Order: sequence, then C-alpha cells, then structure tokens
Amino acid sequence: MRVFNFSAGPAMLPVEVLEQVRDELTDWRGSGSSIMEVSHRGKAFMAVASEAESLLRELLAIPKAYKVLFLQGGATGQFAAIPLNLARADSTVDYLNTGAWSKKALAEAQRLTGRANVAADESASRYTTVPDPTALRLTAGAAYVHYTANETIGGVEFPYTPETGGVPLVSDMSSTILSRPLEVQRFGLLYAGAQKNIGPAGLTVVIVHESLIGHARPGTPAVFDYAGMAAEGSMLNTPPTFAWYVAGLVFAWLKRQGGLEGVAARNRAKAQLLYRAIDESGFYSNPVAPGCRSWMNVPFTLARPELDAAFLSEAQAQGLTALAGHRSVGGMRASLYNAMPLAGVEALVAFMKEFARRHG
Repeated sequence: MRVFNFSAGPAMLPVEVLEQVRDELTDWRGSGSSIMEVSHRGKAFMAVASEAESLLRELLAIPKAYKVLFLQGGATGQFAAIPLNLARADSTVDYLNTGAWSKKALAEAQRLTGRANVAADESASRYTTVPDPTALRLTAGAAYVHYTANETIGGVEFPYTPETGGVPLVSDMSSTILSRPLEVQRFGLLYAGAQKNIGPAGLTVVIVHESLIGHARPGTPAVFDYAGMAAEGSMLNTPPTFAWYVAGLVFAWLKRQGGLEGVAARNRAKAQLLYRAIDESGFYSNPVAPGCRSWMNVPFTLARPELDAAFLSEAQAQGLTALAGHRSVGGMRASLYNAMPLAGVEALVAFMKEFARRHG
C-alpha cells in the first residue's frame, strides 16, 4: 500500500513516474536492457539527457546564456565547487546565514576564500526569520552573494530575491526548485540536490551563467570545474544515469501538470491548508515568522511534547509517514513537495484534528 510520505528527502516521487520506471526497468524502450545498463555515451541515453535538459529549460524558462549541468556530489559538493569556480583564494564572498544549510555552505567558503562575510545572520531568532532586504551588509566588489532560498530543516523561506547591486547572486534551491516559477535571469548560479522535487538522490542540477564559467582556480578537481563539465555535456565522468533518466520523467510529468504555474497553485493551497490547521488548533504551533514560512517544509510542535511518540506512531498506522522533525530540532515536520497530493495534506490535517481532540 502506498503511504503519504512527508519525508524531507529523499522525498516521494509522482506515482505516475514510478509506474513508468517500473514498467521500463528491465526492458527500456525495447532494448532488452535496463536504463541502468546502457552506455551513457550511446545515442539512446544521449537523447534522454538532451530531452531532460530541454524540458528543464522549458519549465524554468532558462535563458540561452545559462549552462545546465547534471552533476554528482549533492548540494554539499557545490558548497565547495562554487568558491572554487567563482572566487579566487583571496576573494571576499558574501553569505546570508539563515539556518543549518547556509551555515554548512558558509563553512566551506571560510575554508576556501580569503574572507567569507556574513552579510546577514538570523541566529538570534533561532533561525525563524529571514533578514530584512534593506538590512543586508553586502560587500562592494564581492565575488558573489550566496543564500539558501529555503532552509529544509527550519522551514524558513525567503519571500523575496535579494538585490545585490550587480554582484552575481548564487542560491541553494534544493527545496524550492520547480515548486513555482522562477526568474532565472536574476541569478548568476542556482543549484539543487535532486532528491526533493527533481528525482532520486545522487543527481545535482547546476544552472550557471556562461560568464561565470572558465575561471576555476588552479587545483580545482576536474569533476567540479564547471567549464570542463559544460564542455563534456556533464559527461566528463560517468554521470548518475538512472537519476538523470528519472529526472527527465519528472520534468515531463510537471509539464503535464500545467507547468510551474499549475504546480505553484497546488503547492500554495497545500501549505495554506496545513498552516491554517496549525494556527487555529491551539494544540500545534509553528515557530517560523509568518512572512517567511516555507511552502515546502512545515515544522510544528505539539502542546505536550510527551505525546510526540504517540503522534508519530498513530500517524504511521494511518499511512502518514516520515513526520518526525530533524534530529537537531525535534518536533514534527511535514514536507509538501510537488509529488505530495492535496489528498495527503487533507489526510494529515484530519488526523491532526482528531489527535488534538483526544489529547488536548
């Protein structure tokens, strides 16, 4: 039986896509082989790769001046790849610190650049806010400005795109990419781990303006050099072919859902339904400032923490899984990525109301 899987990642995938993968798994397109068994340099897989990129460009309206790379190493790998490609060893770079993932990105920049300036630090609010857009302490002439659009653990999301005065803007979009339309042209570089809204873990998408490639500092590993990867069509080494194939199927599924405009309307409705249930309950609470609550990751706590185990056990019995909050913060967290249907959120809200009625 399929459950409603609220995992923050690896996250649930569209059933329609999983069924296609199942049907093609042992005999892909009449080849007598699995997609996992064919050469990444063969014409058949090259067509898959090309189609996936074309669909992604269409969904996000990616301008021609941007390269789309399908890489490995996760978003965490990009924490190092970005300063290695976009900054010199003596450069100053700006980072907005809004939670666990931006802190990790900042730590890599501190190792690899001359100065990693913290242009905003939301630790005083326990990472329940984002900075006021007029209060960013940006550095004139910085190599780039980095921010994490959505903090998956804390459930904090930027409701705006920072203005950087012409300095390249870089964003970790792992939890928000493809959840709504995006103005790619406002960014120098976007990157995202696949395991939330794109496909299986193991694939990382990097969208980078062509003016920012070709400047990797000496000593940069070849697999992290954007220019080398772009020149080889992301196939300098063997790519994660299965994840790339599934990503292409997800992109096609998104197009059938009405594109990102259609997906955004559903995602907004799902988030509003759950936040309303939390705010009106008197039993549950969400710590994030209302103006920067994530559409994708909704943390919440119970009025009586001693009931956490019972909540999770009873939810699991009703097919509502992966609701435990991250180990660093506790409580609960419901992730509402694109593949989560409205019916899943409705089932969660109904369960939450009944649980509160019995234990409130």
